Amino acid sequence: MAKVKPGDIVKRISYGGDLLFKVVEVHEEKNLALLKGINIRVLADAPLDDLILPTKNEIREYRINLIKTYNECLERVFYRRELEKEKNYTRNERVENGFFCMPVKVLHLDGDEDYLEICLNTYKQLEIEAVGFNISEKDQPKNIKNLLFEFAPDILVITGHDGLLKNARDYNNVNSYRNSKFFIESVKEARKIQPSKDELIIFAGACQSYYEGLIKAGANFASSPHRVFIHALDPVMVIERVAYTPISKIISLKEAIEATITGTKGIGGIETRGKYREGLPRSPYE
Repeated sequence: MAKVKPGDIVKRISYGGDLLFKVVEVHEEKNLALLKGINIRVLADAPLDDLILPTKNEIREYRINLIKTYNECLERVFYRRELEKEKNYTRNERVENGFFCMPVKVLHLDGDEDYLEICLNTYKQLEIEAVGFNISEKDQPKNIKNLLFEFAPDILVITGHDGLLKNARDYNNVNSYRNSKFFIESVKEARKIQPSKDELIIFAGACQSYYEGLIKAGANFASSPHRVFIHALDPVMVIERVAYTPISKIISLKEAIEATITGTKGIGGIETRGKYREGLPRSPYE
């Protein structure tokens, strides 16, 4: 068996090798490695003798499937937008009639630098204004206040990696989770500044996160109701629905959650107003 090192892509024998992970740390004295998901927001410990290196073909096929899933998500979004345009004025027609759009601002904090880059690129493709910061989960609570005051976002995303700790059985104990307590603290800090769940919309959580704790802390949307893994892009798919639902309407929870890759087992939320605003008239000096 090849010796694994930080940065290697591996799969777990005991789980059938269905998911690929990147090795974050290796602790040979404990026979353990810390892994993070390639496409899922989880951190997990695994015995070194449970890890094997996939072939180059396996890695290539895995990445091809990830790209396919990513593209299918975007196609669904753009298809839905086209259907909505058929029912109403198109945006261009409304601009011609003097309307203008107020862009939504998203502040995205992510404990994973790779996932942050993917999310920011996706926001751009979805025409959503977003600024992001790679901040470790444990450091997110103490950075929330300054960032909210600096950027005054409409939507806040607090995510990264999480996971149930080994042998954890009490799903209602925040100490059973790797990073949920930090996400909960971050949500509470944000709500001290903006208590209204319609003025500041918050998505919080990652894989297997303490869903009930996050919702009670003040999140509008959170993971993970059934303590399952969630996809790296699930937060972005929820935010897209928030950003493109008119302020006069309540977001369809069913449609918002079904737009994610993971669905209702991984993502949940509460009734929330949309954030899409139009104005009239458009300034002739723009």
